[in-house]
Order: sequence, then C-alpha cells, then structure tokens
Amino acid sequence: MSDQQKAREEVREYRMKELAEAAGITVRTVRFYRERGLIPPPRREGRIAWYDSHHLARLRTIAALLERGHTLTGIADLATAFESGRDVGELLGLGEPTEETPVRLTPAELADHFEGEVTAENLATALELGYLATDGDDLVHISRRLLDVSAALVREGVPLSAVFEAGRQIRAHADALAELFATTLQTHATGASPETLRPLAKSVVEAELSMAMDRRLRNKPAQPSS
Repeated sequence: MSDQQKAREEVREYRMKELAEAAGITVRTVRFYRERGLIPPPRREGRIAWYDSHHLARLRTIAALLERGHTLTGIADLATAFESGRDVGELLGLGEPTEETPVRLTPAELADHFEGEVTAENLATALELGYLATDGDDLVHISRRLLDVSAALVREGVPLSAVFEAGRQIRAHADALAELFATTLQTHATGASPETLRPLAKSVVEAELSMAMDRRLRNKPAQPSS
C-alpha cells in the first residue's frame, strides 16, 4: 500500500458495506465480528453507522491472525489483553537516556516472531513486564535486542512463558548490579560523568557472565554415548 493510499485511509470514514469491501470480506462477516466484540462499535450519526481506519486496521489484523492459525476466540482474548495494556507514551515517554531501540509491530508481525506462542496470557505478561506497549492499532517492543533474542530462544524450543520468567529473574539481578555500580561510582568517583558508568558496568557484567558460562559448560556432566 502506498503512502498516499494510507493517508487517504487515515482520514476516511466508511459505511459498513464500504468497510467490508476495503477489508476484502463480506458485510455479514463485519457484522459477525462486531457482535463478537472483535471490532469496536462504530460512530453513529442518526441511523448511519460510520467506521474508520482503526476498524479497517483491526479487520486486516484479524485476517492476518486467522491465516496464521489463530481462532476467533483466541483473537478475541488477544484483543482484550491488547486493550488493557499500557500506552506507549507511558512506557517510552519518560525522557530517560537509553541505548535500546524500540520496535513497532502489528499483532500479526508479533505472531510471526513467536509462532504459536502469542497467546492472551503471554501478551498480558509481556505488557505487564513492560516489554510491550500499545500505540493505536500497533504494539511497540521496548528493545530490538530483547525481541530478537527472545524470538531466537523460542525457535530453540524454549516456551515464551519460560523466557518471560527468566527475564523477570534477570531483571531483579540486573537492578541489583546497576545499584551496586551506581553506589560504587557515587562513593569513589564523584567527579566522573554518570554516563561513564554504563560502558564500564556492561564490560564487567559481560566478562563475568562469560566466565560463569565457561565454568558452567566446563562442569557440565558428559552425555552418555548411544
């Protein structure tokens, strides 16, 4: 879709028949989705119901998720979790410095990253942990690096729920490490810039984690031969 087409859709309103044609489905299907709560109610002007670009985006998302094997019940659960999530402004609008790059995703693109693992429960957990936030009809992941490594772990067979639980524990340890380095810097290097802390802390943690993995792999019991 061209930018010009997108711009036209952003300001356009549709009657139900026009919306169905734009989404490539039947009026009966639009009515069914509305009755199931899969799309929000239209704006009413007398007896006329008006739909807009958000309804069209939701219909396209439903179609994409159905193609990926999700059921309508599952999609409804995802929509409920999606609508209860924190807004991206709350998550990213704090004005704090960061090295992380946020990633904008449609729900269908998120499903592609975590095939078979995007459930309402997992989505709610990601929103609770602050990995994801909502922005209109899209989701925003707080960190491209975390998104990529989480998807890689799922491809290796680790359930997404286990990735989240590990992430929850790692965050607690990371907060403690950050506090340790901040206290050390404030105590012994009061004239140093706070930004000096970040690369030094990262280097120490990466080196220690690397050596810890060396010890873990070195002490791993040998697998019995077949």
